[in-house]
Amino acid sequence: MKRILTVLGTRPEAIKLAPVVLELAKHSTKVQSLVCVTAQHREMLDQILEWFQITPDFDLNLMQHNQDLAKFTSRALTSISDVLAQVKPDVILVQGDTTTAMVAALAAFYQHIPVGHVEAGLRTGNRYNPFPEEINRRVVAVLGTFHFAPTKKAADALKAEQIPEEYIFLTGNTVVDSLLWTIQRPVQLELGFNLEKRPLILVTAHRRESFGAPLESLCLALRDLVERNNNIEIVYPVHLNPNVQEPVRRILSNHSRIHLLEPLRYEHFAHLMTKAYLILTDSGGIQEEAPILGKPTLVLRETTERPEAIEAGTAILVGVERERIIYETERLLNSPEKYQAMAMAGSPFGDGHAAERIVDILLSKL
Repeated sequence: MKRILTVLGTRPEAIKLAPVVLELAKHSTKVQSLVCVTAQHREMLDQILEWFQITPDFDLNLMQHNQDLAKFTSRALTSISDVLAQVKPDVILVQGDTTTAMVAALAAFYQHIPVGHVEAGLRTGNRYNPFPEEINRRVVAVLGTFHFAPTKKAADALKAEQIPEEYIFLTGNTVVDSLLWTIQRPVQLELGFNLEKRPLILVTAHRRESFGAPLESLCLALRDLVERNNNIEIVYPVHLNPNVQEPVRRILSNHSRIHLLEPLRYEHFAHLMTKAYLILTDSGGIQEEAPILGKPTLVLRETTERPEAIEAGTAILVGVERERIIYETERLLNSPEKYQAMAMAGSPFGDGHAAERIVDILLSKL
């Protein structure tokens, strides 16, 4: 029996690998599926594992408060290497562009273990934006064996980097699988205010390249928006990182129509997205999820590795400059035609069966 070890560490990885883990469980007579978590994001990771009812076989519990990337990388490389030596998997699976994914791929390479990369081929072309994700995903591409590309553009990027075509597989994005699975299940959403009273603008922003002045610019734009538009409410689940918490709470606290929340469980956030009028985010995953729900999205970044949403017309790249955020948000608030065009553009990220394709490919290759 072949053995597959899935390695993950953060909330986004868990969301996108959960459908694959659940699909692998359906083939227990053919493969032994094991899960290892680094807990790069402890609390947020545990919520996802609980929602999808996944119990890790190995929990490395490596997270430290306000952790340094280099120190986390060194701890993770040693710990994951020990697990690989014990398990001796026939292949490991990693997802996306986290430090956990990059380190796991490197550890597997050192032990001559093939790597399957879920959500392979995303690129901005700027090594420092997003940081460190752009380099992480390039490193995984070099080390990987099976490259599961979510879109044709991602597959083409891998081909341009001389990845052999016979190891590139167009699968769609597993985030669609997770989101559809989640919103079809009832969830009690109680946030302490009326979600139906006014148009709701949902905000998330947490990326390292936004720390400091860019995040302050965003917060000032949000404050301006509620002061200029009496008919809107803003909901912002605030990331636990102190570099996010401090400026957000300093600038945006104590306004009756700005709701700063603790990070939400995934299923609560998914259902909150269905209530939103529009979404402002620097999250890669939300850029993929919002089009599925028909929610126009303003991307709070200078570049994106998900240009498909921009090209499809479901999202606009606005950066973090204060006036630009205000202008684009008010344009969607005040132009029903523009709003409807974005809302009806459709999703370029798949049909909800990506995990099935990935597992079928793995079974055939192993």
